[in-house]
Parts: sequence; C-alpha cells; structure tokens
Amino acid sequence: MIDLRLGRMSPAAAQRITDFDREHVWHPYAPMPAAAEAHLVVSASGVTLTLADGTELIDGMASWWSAIHGYRVPELDAAVTRQLGKMAHVMFGGLTHPGAVELAEKLVRLTPEPLTKVFFADSGSVAVEVAIKMALQFWRARGRPERHRLLTVRGGYHGDTFGDMAVCDPVNGMHRLFTDVLARHVFAPAPPPGYDAEPDPAYLDELSALAAAHADELAGIIVEPIVQGAGGMRFYAPEYLRALRDLADEHGVLLILDEIATGFGRTGELWGCDHAEVVPDVMSVGKALTGGYLTMAATLCTDEVAATISSGEGGALMHGPTYMANPLAAAVASASIDLLESRDWRTEVDTAEAVLTAALHPAADLPGVADTRVLGAIGVIEASSPVDVAAVQEIVMDHGVWLRPFGKLIYTMPPYACTEDHLDHIADAMYAAAASLG
Repeated sequence: MIDLRLGRMSPAAAQRITDFDREHVWHPYAPMPAAAEAHLVVSASGVTLTLADGTELIDGMASWWSAIHGYRVPELDAAVTRQLGKMAHVMFGGLTHPGAVELAEKLVRLTPEPLTKVFFADSGSVAVEVAIKMALQFWRARGRPERHRLLTVRGGYHGDTFGDMAVCDPVNGMHRLFTDVLARHVFAPAPPPGYDAEPDPAYLDELSALAAAHADELAGIIVEPIVQGAGGMRFYAPEYLRALRDLADEHGVLLILDEIATGFGRTGELWGCDHAEVVPDVMSVGKALTGGYLTMAATLCTDEVAATISSGEGGALMHGPTYMANPLAAAVASASIDLLESRDWRTEVDTAEAVLTAALHPAADLPGVADTRVLGAIGVIEASSPVDVAAVQEIVMDHGVWLRPFGKLIYTMPPYACTEDHLDHIADAMYAAAASLG
C-alpha cells in the first residue's frame, strides 16, 4: 500500500512489485530475469524522484534527457488535463485536430526556415525511421532507386528499429549482433573529438573522398549534429557538420539531422545544427518535445522533399503510426514549447555548463579517468575502461542522485530546472563515482 501523505510504500508491497518486475518485466538492454533489482519509483516532483522507501534522488538523467522542465510541472499537468476533457486520442488518417495543427505551426516556426512539412511519429526511433524512408522515397520518385544507401559516421546512435540500427555504429555500437541482417550503409570514421578542436584537414579530405566514391548510390547523409549521444557522448567541431552540408550539396543528396537528443536547447543552442549555422533537408525531433510527459516525435522536411515524394510511386509517404499526432501528446508538447520559450532556458543551460565544467574538470586528474567534457547541459566523465554500473549507481545514490552510466561513461543530462545546488550535488556524485575507479 502507498502512503499518499508520505509518498512511500510498505516494504512488503514494494518487495512484491520488484520481485514480479525482476521475473516478468523486461527492461532496456537487460536480460530476463533481470540481473539486478530495479529501484522502485513511486512519485516525482520538481527534479526529484522519490523511491518506495522514501529516498529522494535528484534526477541527473531527466528521464533519458526528456524531462527538461522537471516533474509535476503545473503548466504541463494543466495541458494534459484540459485535453482529457476533450479527447485522449483520435486516428489521424482522414482526420485532424486543433492540437496537431497548433503543434505543427510551432515546430515550423522554431526549426530552420526550409523545414515546412511535419510528420508526427510516436517515438524518436520511428522519427528517424521516417527520415530514412523520406530519403529512399525521394530518390525512387526521381527515378533513381539505386540511390538507396546513406553516408554516416562511426560512433553514432539513431535508435533501435531496423532502419535506425543500420546507421548506428556497426562495430562498437549496441546493435552489432544484427549487423549481418541490416542494410549496408557507408561509414566514415568518427569525427575527431572536441567541440573547440581545430578541424583536421586529413579527416575532411577523407569525408570528401568517401562521399565522391559513393555519390551515385547515396540517398543522403545522416548524423547527430555536434553531439554523438548514446554512441559515446562525444562532441565534435561545428566545421565537420558544415563540411557534411557542403558534401550533400555537392553531390545533390539529402542532409538528415537526428536532433532527437540535441534539440530544444540541450547543447546550448536551440538545435544542434545552429552551432554550425547549417540547415538540413530532413530533421527528426523528439525526447524533450513533450517535456518527458508522453511519447511523441516528429520528422520535418523541406517543400522539395515533400513534393517529390508525393509526386512519386505510391503518391504518399508510406508510413502511418496508430498513435500519430496523439492529442494528449500534442497538447503537452505545445505547452512544453510555450514553457521553454517563456523561461530563460539559455541562461539555465549556460549555468549548467559553467557549474559542471568547474566541478568535473578536476576529475580528469583521477586515476582511471580518461577524459572529462561538458557542452551545454551535458556533463561527461569518461573512464579508461568500462565502469561497474551497479557500483557507480550505489555511490551516486548515496549522494542523493540518480544517474545511469553506460560503457566507460559516467554522465549527466539534467533537467534545465535544476538549480546550482542541484547541479553541485550531481557533480559531487559524479566525482565520487570517478574517484572510486582508481
């Protein structure tokens, strides 16, 4: 039983839930039964998660980078409640609704100017899948079906569906088990690391040569702008993104930018591509779109891309999720955008960058630490070897913080609503975890 006054659950009730969870509920990238018991969350408010035993943890992950405003946000709660009084869902085939149109208007206004057409998806993975389909259908419509491969870079991550897995890192990524059954695309080496690093002419030449060698079979170029997220939290110089835009123009292919993780201010600019002052032909957005409330994403494209696809084989983009443009998700996404624009999010992200930079930089001198890096509201400590996830989580939880390390990385992508005190707690927890590596 849950004590609603304390936000707690009796130990017996909590144990029953976690026992069943471990034996029957599959979690992301986890075995079945689970190797470790999941921590039971019973409520969340502000930037704090409350566990069944009453433990409170600052959420340094923003629920996998989506809950940028935090939890139980009055404006977002109200948007969902208002929409529930009208309708929770309606099919989008042959029908539309005000919330979808309002959200599309906001997305067209906020994204780079050439992006005028909006396709709503029900997850970030699907939004990238749709972007890939757009590129393939674009060239089929132009009578060039042989242009069906994509150029991308190693170290990338774009989602878990089959089209997405094929453009994730095929060697070091999470989907290498499926390499033999995925579409074969063209991979350049990962961009040299460092947002402020001087561009490497040899790397730029290698990109150029690779694009030229495969130009006749390329449908597009797809990358995460400036930050490679789940592939390793690597930052690269804007010049490399500008070079990819130039190569796309030179060879007449589409530039697809996966802004699922980088969009809505996470890197210090509204969009990752803003760092390089480039615009894509196709862009996928998600994660922070609804402020972490409901699953929703979108893929935007130019007039030319939409018109070409629509005049080609089939006369339509061949995709249509059941929950496309879900009214509840559209309502809270629109409210989340309003809230983002009404608050000084740039100062919030700049503050996160300043606090995390000052606090994490000393960790670079710890034994077992290979690198520390910060960009916008992203802070990373990279270990010299893979970390013990359970051990790291025990340490950071002892410091009142929730993080989810992976590979060699102890990292944070906190809610923008975090105060300097919250950020200090997160950084202290990360430093303590890094100190244990030696």
